[in-house]
Amino acid sequence: MNPPRLAAALRLVLVAGALFAGGCGPVETPQGAPARAGEWREFSGRFTATGRKHVLGLGGERRASIVDYDGSMLLSGPLRPAVGFRVQAIAFNDSETGMVGRAAWTDERGNQVFSAMHGEGTRTGNKVVGTFLGGTGPYAGATGDYEFSWKFMLETDDGTVQGQALGLKGRVRIGEPPHAPPAEGARP
Repeated sequence: MNPPRLAAALRLVLVAGALFAGGCGPVETPQGAPARAGEWREFSGRFTATGRKHVLGLGGERRASIVDYDGSMLLSGPLRPAVGFRVQAIAFNDSETGMVGRAAWTDERGNQVFSAMHGEGTRTGNKVVGTFLGGTGPYAGATGDYEFSWKFMLETDDGTVQGQALGLKGRVRIGEPPHAPPAEGARP
């Protein structure tokens, strides 16, 4: 099998395995009253992704890289914002100064929540912190934060990478739903 086909087949196997492994085990279902608009929704979860990494040497041991990821996230918690999301992310990392990135999480209905990420991303640390920037549909106006440590599970010579988030946890506040204008002749 030629190298590009082998890499594509490897990515497919890794994504399928990550989805299967992420889906094993107990899944919490929402309990109690549904969250109200503006209420904090705490969550934890599992996130795995594959992608492509492009590296630029900056002399000595210093490296800069750009990585684009595509993966899946399964959340738990009684007030989690959704059961799962497809996650797309782009990150820039400097081995000395850390990482910055952006992510779009898409739920099963096609609604998205957006975030900015920053992290240590150095030889001595890998903690990532994200801040929600809003979204579409029910996630419009979303605020909050999340964190995790990133662990590379596979890095190939052609730039294919696969990894997982360890200790993913966060909280999100979903904004008030849009208010309808008052009916004609109604008192404010």
